Amino acid sequence: MWKIGNLIAAIMTGCLALQAAQANEPNQIQAEAEMSQNKVLLTRAMNALFNEHDIDQVRELYAADYIQHNPNVPTGLEPILGLVPALAEANFRYEIHRMIEDGDLILTHSTAYNAEFFGANQVVAFDLWRIEDGKVAEHWDSIIPVYETTVSGRTQTDGAIEITDLDKTTANKNLVEAFVTEVLIAEDFSKMGNYVRNGLYDQHNPLVADGPDALQNVIMEAGLKNHKIHRVIGEGNFVLTQSEGDWNGKPMAIYDLFRVEDGFIVEHWDVLQEIPSTMAHDNGMF
Repeated sequence: MWKIGNLIAAIMTGCLALQAAQANEPNQIQAEAEMSQNKVLLTRAMNALFNEHDIDQVRELYAADYIQHNPNVPTGLEPILGLVPALAEANFRYEIHRMIEDGDLILTHSTAYNAEFFGANQVVAFDLWRIEDGKVAEHWDSIIPVYETTVSGRTQTDGAIEITDLDKTTANKNLVEAFVTEVLIAEDFSKMGNYVRNGLYDQHNPLVADGPDALQNVIMEAGLKNHKIHRVIGEGNFVLTQSEGDWNGKPMAIYDLFRVEDGFIVEHWDVLQEIPSTMAHDNGMF
């Protein structure tokens, strides 16, 4: 898990180094013509912060009253600016695998490298960003280390990436919300067949096998509980639920990403992060 003391120390050290930091040329953004205005903005903003470590670009692209929900980073823009030199020193890098847009919210599913002060050398993250007035204004996330081996043989980030069925976004969001409510929260597994077809359920959670039976087992036997959905984010065939729950009695922020095909859920990725008892701000994780 993240080490609060080390992270805040890195931010404080970075703040002292702002005057000496050198801006870098931003990376070439790929396929901007195929992306929405907000996706282009967020891609540039994440690249500036995580890959180019460009303080001037970060100051331009993130809101002055930036709201932070990561439990270990203080809220506001200055802590983000202060973190930039520490990221540069660590040669921190970020690779986006999926980007899902819904209104003013954008989900990114990513891998970070050289991320020791975020818990491991490589971590997988779901980040949720809110865009306002042409700037990145608010951020939520959930982070977990990369597993070298998984039960299903799939990685935590591979699988389908193409966004399709944009005309079915609302229907797919309703389907996923009903699945989480009826099956994961209420634990009514008799309704599993309403949402998963012929046992097809490609699993990317590193500890769970493919198929609905394995999902039922982890809920019933491993103590994984979903209690409340906070947000449902969808674009076409991809739908994310941001939920609150617990695992073996420990409170968890749970991000589940589902892929829907022909009215059934066929693929799943997730990240679970423990909710700490104390945070670096008063905003909460949701």
